[in-house]
Amino acid sequence: MVRERNNVFNNIDWTLVIIYLILVLMGWLNIYAAVYNEDHKSIFDLSQSYGKQMLWISTSLFIGLVILLTDARFFSTFAYLIYGITILSLIAVLLVGSEVSGSKSWFEIGGFRLQPAEFAKFATNLAIARFFSGQHINVRDFKTRVIPLILLGIPGLLILLQNDTGSALVYSSFILVLYRMGMSGNLLLAGALVVLVALSTLMVGHIYVSGLLVILAGLLFAFMKRNRRNIINLMALLALGIGFTFSVEYVVENFLEEHQKTRINVLLGKELDLKGAGYNVNQSKIAIGSGGFLGKGYLNGTQTKYNFVPEQSTDFIFCTVGEEWGFVGSLVIIVLFLYFLIRIINLAERQRSDFSRIYGYGVAAILFFHFMINIGMTIGLVPVIGIPLPFFSYGGSSLWAFTILLFIFIKQDANRNALL
Repeated sequence: MVRERNNVFNNIDWTLVIIYLILVLMGWLNIYAAVYNEDHKSIFDLSQSYGKQMLWISTSLFIGLVILLTDARFFSTFAYLIYGITILSLIAVLLVGSEVSGSKSWFEIGGFRLQPAEFAKFATNLAIARFFSGQHINVRDFKTRVIPLILLGIPGLLILLQNDTGSALVYSSFILVLYRMGMSGNLLLAGALVVLVALSTLMVGHIYVSGLLVILAGLLFAFMKRNRRNIINLMALLALGIGFTFSVEYVVENFLEEHQKTRINVLLGKELDLKGAGYNVNQSKIAIGSGGFLGKGYLNGTQTKYNFVPEQSTDFIFCTVGEEWGFVGSLVIIVLFLYFLIRIINLAERQRSDFSRIYGYGVAAILFFHFMINIGMTIGLVPVIGIPLPFFSYGGSSLWAFTILLFIFIKQDANRNALL
């Protein structure tokens, strides 16, 4: 037992590591396919995105090794400090950062760019895990409910100010962690109802939705136990619901950019803009559909070769899989991701340390959100909000951040018998 504790490599969950390596390798090959042309045949060409991705992969493996060799208690001890540093970096990028594709969220370092928003995800996960693993935490206390929302809200707001809505929405995934920590399931129900009312308002207008809410309130009034408290609660909920429907349209009309409004309308079927906001998704669906059952073969994707799908090596990398590897290849990747997520959850459940267990839930939640939204974007199920497919999409910041996020958990799991 002493020897196992002293040698972390004896206790590593190699299943997670192997799946990580497979996803990274598959991502690299598909990035190469996404930008492949006859003039640049070498996959090691550093002037191309796939050559740069090779460097990011190499450095990510080194970062993972460093994390495995670091004392596992380091991450819980300095969780708040790491969180504070990332918050400062999010503030700094607003002041001195570079603007790329409308988002002021990048530091220019030589010929490379670094995006602090990607690193804020694992740092926030550390802070959330540190808070809930503290002594005398009662999920029913008001303070216990508010402080996690503040920890999530600060980076989320700063990232919104950078005009990076996609990265900010990732923090909504932590609602799964809060629910797992014992907060009321009403929180999830309320979130689902908010989304449903918002979508209904955008589709048919606030007048119709408000009328429906009044009818539903009338039905509830007819069947509920009518006392003063219940009546007041019902009237308050009705007023809140009607006010929310009006606010949805107001926010969309006055705070969203024109292209963002168009994307929402295209997704809801209110507009057909195949040459504008709907172009990416339409071309992505064509590419995936053209792959058929077995795909066209590696490097044989016509949609890929002729650059019909913009951002194909980043946000829309999955359509390369669909076109060249077909339904079978796409299914393999999806099943691999799902098994990966289930494995993380199962490992989180066996942790003896509260910090390790809660951090594991956060890892699963963040990766699941990225996986679900990214693939949903490529097949037209969710709006295009620009977030990468973990370990797969091109980008150094995201690959580094996801690697750190994962390997901290692998390290915690390897030392689960020594951490209490």
